[in-house]
Amino acid sequence: MVNDAIRLRLTSPPVEDAANKLCMTFLAGLLGVAKSSISIVAGAHSRHKTVRARGVTPRELLALLERII
Repeated sequence: MVNDAIRLRLTSPPVEDAANKLCMTFLAGLLGVAKSSISIVAGAHSRHKTVRARGVTPRELLALLERII
């Protein structure tokens, strides 16, 4: 975590939304929610994104991050 942000390194190029799709798929698997529950709400064409995950509480997200970081 850097400055209240999670840093991911993806293997897909930023072409035709491949990196965004991989990011959402990765986060859905990590959080245990459907891919449709993950959306990019800001920064879809930027390196810095704001992502929304429906079905995950802030407390659950923080607990998960503490386990993996």
